[in-house]
Amino acid sequence: MSWFSDISRSAVGKKAVMAVTGIILFGFVLTHMIGNLKLYEGPDKLNNYAGWLREVGSPAVPTSGLLWLARLVLLTAVVLHIWAAWQVTRMSRGARPQRYSKRRPVRMTYASRTMRWGGVIILLFVIYHLLHLTTGTVHNNFIKDDVYHNVVAGFRVWWVSLFYIVAQVALGFHLYHGLWSMFQSLGWNQPRFNPWRRWFAYAFAWIITLGNISFPVAVLTGIIS
Repeated sequence: MSWFSDISRSAVGKKAVMAVTGIILFGFVLTHMIGNLKLYEGPDKLNNYAGWLREVGSPAVPTSGLLWLARLVLLTAVVLHIWAAWQVTRMSRGARPQRYSKRRPVRMTYASRTMRWGGVIILLFVIYHLLHLTTGTVHNNFIKDDVYHNVVAGFRVWWVSLFYIVAQVALGFHLYHGLWSMFQSLGWNQPRFNPWRRWFAYAFAWIITLGNISFPVAVLTGIIS
């Protein structure tokens, strides 16, 4: 297990953990957004899709078995991602324990400057989102197994939709900077690929952000009811 301890102690290893767990999380947000697009097809399509997620793999595995396995993988990825980010931050601060007497201007994107705060907003949103639309704990009009109703009823509350939109903007910045950094952490940082990396990161972040924001906007404007 010496390789594991070496990875866990080195900055390169921690960044690799962030990159690999980031790939898992990027894949999730993309498939989650695509699945949620069934909201535009009506209650039957969305509710049937939600039912399929619970039944996939049955009868070979128990009902919701693969769904819970996927949730455990995602939870592990989130915990490792946060741990690695925290460790990298600590190592970065430890390398210069005293503040610079004069800051030199460094070229940084807005996404990179707000990466940590964006991560906090996203984490708080995920917790609220699970309590709101998965368990119904903070949803005043929650109906079990009626995903379409829960989404529409939930987004009719303006401040819920506003929080959702703000979280998606934070997610968009996080995705852009995360994708750019991921390529560097995995060694895919040849200069000739930089334009492609930048446009891929932009496109992915915009697609996810606009797709997710469209759901509360569609409900609030009456497009979906």
